[in-house]
Amino acid sequence: MRPVFFLSDFGLEDPYVGVVKAVLRERAPGVKVVDLAHDLPPQDLRRVAYALFEAVPYLPEGAVVLAVVDPGVGTSRRAVAVWGRRWYVGPDNGLFSLAWLLDPPRRAFLLERVLPPFPQGALPGWRPGEATFHGRDRFAPAAAHLALGLSPEALGLEVPLESLKRLPLALTPGPEGEVLTFDRFGNAITTLLQAPLGGSVEVAGRRLPIRRTFGEVAAGEALAYLGSAGLLEIAVNGGSAREALGLREGMPVRLLLAPPPGL
Repeated sequence: MRPVFFLSDFGLEDPYVGVVKAVLRERAPGVKVVDLAHDLPPQDLRRVAYALFEAVPYLPEGAVVLAVVDPGVGTSRRAVAVWGRRWYVGPDNGLFSLAWLLDPPRRAFLLERVLPPFPQGALPGWRPGEATFHGRDRFAPAAAHLALGLSPEALGLEVPLESLKRLPLALTPGPEGEVLTFDRFGNAITTLLQAPLGGSVEVAGRRLPIRRTFGEVAAGEALAYLGSAGLLEIAVNGGSAREALGLREGMPVRLLLAPPPGL
């Protein structure tokens, strides 16, 4: 049985994550479910796209990636299952855009024939709403179906790969890039694919040195470095670059080979 790697913006205060897991295990008894993240900023597709980009290279081939960050739930946006070296199940809203740079899609199917779970209850006239929890009603049953190794054609029609939605993001070696998103520490992850030691970056009117790690600058000082996902990041040693430098998503970042003046 294929393992399921589950990511969402549901948080852990509500029962949503547990309900999705319950449906997965009811449809695919014994399935291994691994939590990737659930406290992502609500409805932040750039943040979840980066989280998947960081995680996917370490997931086994054949695994099912279940990602539910779905601001368009209940609208005309499509629900899909996409095959590369792994299965990707979720809304067709661009959240897999960066993961697919590492694991390009080979086939894609709509989730049109998925039967929602049958709730257990004896309250007369009661039935759950079907328009706002597709993680439970569509994506979890589809992920369980694929975890069992069953036919994707049973889920719905195959669709052209070029019809899949992608976010307007481009990873580049430079010199021009942008702030992609932020992690929980306030470090800014950029779209730049390199961080040459001895060089610098320009962002928000500042020129920052590129170093190997935080400890190479004094506490409270800003720097750039090559992050764990292979993208240039901007940080403040012991602080939040987002707050200290006034950074925001989409802000331009320029890579320079020379160090800042005075260094």
